[in-house]
Parts: sequence; C-alpha cells; structure tokens
Amino acid sequence: MTDQEQLSEQFERHRPYLRAVAYRMLGSTSEAEDAVQESWLRLSRSDADSVANLRAWLTTVVGRVCVDMLRVRRWRREDYVGGALPEPMLRAVADDDPEAEALLADSVGLALLVVLETLAPAERLAFVLHDMFDVTFDEIAPALGRTPVATRKLASRARRRVRRASPDQDAEPSLQRRVVDAFLAASRAGDLDALVAVLDPDVVFRVDLGSAAPARAPTTGAGAVARQILARGRPLAPLGRPTVVNGRPGVLVVSNGRPLAAVSFAVANERIVEIDVVADPAKLRNLHG
Repeated sequence: MTDQEQLSEQFERHRPYLRAVAYRMLGSTSEAEDAVQESWLRLSRSDADSVANLRAWLTTVVGRVCVDMLRVRRWRREDYVGGALPEPMLRAVADDDPEAEALLADSVGLALLVVLETLAPAERLAFVLHDMFDVTFDEIAPALGRTPVATRKLASRARRRVRRASPDQDAEPSLQRRVVDAFLAASRAGDLDALVAVLDPDVVFRVDLGSAAPARAPTTGAGAVARQILARGRPLAPLGRPTVVNGRPGVLVVSNGRPLAAVSFAVANERIVEIDVVADPAKLRNLHG
C-alpha cells in the first residue's frame, strides 16, 4: 500500500465524524460533503507526516472551510439553500428499534439547526465543536485564529442564544412518538379539537417550499396551526410514513414513490411545540420513498 493510499484509508475513518461536524455547521448535506472533500484535498497536499493528531488537524480544517462557506453565504445574503429550513436527514423507524430510539435521543433536530443559523459563523463553530463534539477550546482556537479564552467566550455567547431560542423537549423517545401518533390520527380524521389538544398553545409551524415559492412566515398558536394543517395537509396525511427526521420523530410524505415532504416534530410537556415541514424538491432529492 502506498503512502497516499494509507493516508486515504486514515481519512475515510474520520469521514463520518467530519460529515457530522460540517452538517451541523452548514445545515446542508450536499455542502457538508463539499466541505469534507475540501478537507481531504488540503490533507493530500499537506505534509501529513508532520501531523501529530490527524483527527484534530482535520477538525480544524473542516471548521475553517465551513466558516468560510457561511461567510460567503451571508455576504450573498443567502439563507439555507432554497429556503428557511436545512436539508433533512432521515432514517426509517420500526417498532422496538433500539438504534432508532438512540437516534431520537441523541441527534440535532431541524429546529436547532434553524437556531444555529442565527449565530455568527465563529460563534457557530465554537458552539458546535465544543458543545456537540466535546472539542477543547485549545483545539478550536486555531480554526478561528483566536485565543482559547476568546473562543470560550464565543461558545458561551452562542450557548445563551441557543438556550433562549430552543424549547426544552421531552427526552423519552417513546413518549415523543406517542404524541406524534396522536397528531397524525387527529389529522387523518380531520378532528380539529383533538388536533388542538395535542398542540402546545404557542406551537410554531414552519414550511419550506423552496426558492421557487414565496417565503412563508411561521404560523403560531394551536388554533391557527391546526386549521392550516387541516385545510392544506389533511389530504396528504394518509400518505405519511413514520420516520426519524434529524433524530426527532417525523413523517415522510410519499406519493407514487416520490417524497413530497419531510416533517419533523419537537415535543415538550407531552405536546407538540414545533413542526417543521421541508417540501423543497431540491432538499428532498436524495431521499427515497
């Protein structure tokens, strides 16, 4: 095996971790792949023999790449590609599926990615690497060109903003799924009262139809959200299949084998507090019905 082949093999062992970092930074699976590939190109052109800790080195590089991509996106005044929500990541779920239960308990939801988008790129990197991946501030600082103390302050500021904007959610995956099942049953039956009962009074409902459709402001309030769901979503309710969307209970709406929407739910105090619907065809192109 050549030195380059050995280096490629080492890199591939880190690829899932790097992809996870990049996705949390960018909210786009395709852009995350681009960032990971760029980190490989930089590694292949570097003096790899001088790298003492490959994982730390790659984390720094992919972090820098993502920060640069976010800054370009902001300079162009872009939001997430095609709309207000990130590209969803799905996993099929079956009854008594321990792996799915673990994903429900430990993942990053669409709602959190929306909150992360409000952070400055440097704040986002400091928070993502430290709070989500346990990277030390000494390791994060080089990616930002700042001191560890300054990096710690960035993460602390980001953490406060995330906590203010993120609802506390029920931790028990089976409870989350029961609440979502009740929502789906009420939607399919067209039962307004039952639907309102499962929604938090301040529920937030976001829909991303893509760049070809006018942007929609979120709908808030149990009554308004329930009425909108029954008016527009009831015909699609029977087409929904239970799934895990970004580690949260969700639904994939499929017609004739083609995904029409991915729906993610956030549950707190046994009620749904947030519903995120990704119906942008560009963001669903890699999903399979």
